[in-house]
Amino acid sequence: MLIILLGSCDAPPRTEVKEPVPNTGPIQLHPHNPHCFLYQGKAMALITSGEHYGALLNLDFDYKTYLNTLADEGMNYTRIFTGSYFEIPGESFGIEKNTLAPLPERVITPWQQVTDDTGKVKFDLSKWNSAYFDRLFDFMELAHSLNIIVEVTCFSSIYRDAHWDVSPQNPENNINISHDIDRKDAQTPNNGELMAYQEAMVKKLVTELNRFDNFFFEIQNEPWADHTVSVYNIINQDDLEAGDWTFKSDFADQASIDWHDRLIKVIVDTESQLDKKHLIAQNYTNFKAPIPYVNQHVSIINFHYAWPEAVDWNYHYPKVIGFDESGFAGSGDQVYRRQAWQFMLSGGGLFNNLDYSFYVGHEDGTGENSAPGGGSKSFRQQLKTLSNFLHGYELEKLHPDHSLVTSSPGVIPYVLSDNSDNYALYLRAIGTTQAELEIAPGEGSFQLTAVDPIDGTYTDLGIMETTNGKLRVALQFPDGELALSVTRR
Repeated sequence: MLIILLGSCDAPPRTEVKEPVPNTGPIQLHPHNPHCFLYQGKAMALITSGEHYGALLNLDFDYKTYLNTLADEGMNYTRIFTGSYFEIPGESFGIEKNTLAPLPERVITPWQQVTDDTGKVKFDLSKWNSAYFDRLFDFMELAHSLNIIVEVTCFSSIYRDAHWDVSPQNPENNINISHDIDRKDAQTPNNGELMAYQEAMVKKLVTELNRFDNFFFEIQNEPWADHTVSVYNIINQDDLEAGDWTFKSDFADQASIDWHDRLIKVIVDTESQLDKKHLIAQNYTNFKAPIPYVNQHVSIINFHYAWPEAVDWNYHYPKVIGFDESGFAGSGDQVYRRQAWQFMLSGGGLFNNLDYSFYVGHEDGTGENSAPGGGSKSFRQQLKTLSNFLHGYELEKLHPDHSLVTSSPGVIPYVLSDNSDNYALYLRAIGTTQAELEIAPGEGSFQLTAVDPIDGTYTDLGIMETTNGKLRVALQFPDGELALSVTRR
């Protein structure tokens, strides 16, 4: 066994000088706390319940009603796919009404369509579709006016042969590529002529979107689905054989990582010649895992179906940790509400619920949908409660605090604090409806306020004086969860 100890000599204390906080420019990591965002001079967490990423590429989807609904209901974020990947109506993952699966003649992509020598309509990956960019600009301008941040996901894994059969990147569907490509190699450097067209598309998006402040890029959705490297079993086994994705965390392989790094370089190099610089996200795995390598230009580490440990195990990176997609846990509000509170009160900076109540004809989010997830107006109201709770603090001063709660029988605590005056808690009761919580905020008087995560009501619990720096608080959990604000007076 080889053990290497790293140490350092004592050094004189340094006086911390905080960077000034800009009031303008693109959304960025907060200079005082890179685990949250800064936008328009304010610390921000991104929280939403949004449609299935087809708002831009689906011509039948009324994105104006959709974006206005998000803003009216307190959501500040949405995620879009660019058109390099889309799905097929009626067959996609059990989703009855899927915004990412437009009718074939109602898909819009960045590329023009032409007729080849046989009379078949194909894509020309060397020519841009001006109507697409008109729609993109209008979408972005409306989102900007509503203070909605847009995650622009450039590519996605191609999960099925049927999806490859309709993909613009498939040589059968374009006039530009002269060799076969395995769909699983499409997002690796082993894709032959396709790589150059992918780089050109990313460069075009970077250039055209540079004027906007309200977005960040993500390179690829769920890259591990194409090139699976199983790394961690989340249930009581150590078996990592291929099989049901719901029991293990998978990384993408080195070819996928190399491809990501190459496209990240395209973004960075292109923006080096432009006025504005934008954040880049990378999607790493489902559930939870410590990420061993993060490109220096990546600012957002995205997980899907994330556990709070995804934050704990990666918080050492000075970056936002994101819960980029929820779902596959039923249609009810409770599971996703609890996921959101647990993740964000662990120090996460981004939460996106996959909301199937949005689809064509119900862009106001009132629809009923057979799907592997949830979403509803009531759920979005619950997320608004979470957002208001978090933004009631100076977010840039908060960080995970595992020392505040010294006793919580039957309760799992998730805590953020500024280590001095303000404490934000989310409490999950397990097998009990009441508990006495002991916390150690230090000497002083503290105002305690309870927040119901379901109906959003605030209850004043009064002012309490600590004894030996501790408070004991008796709490009721009729619905198994509660948020608590503790503020020094």
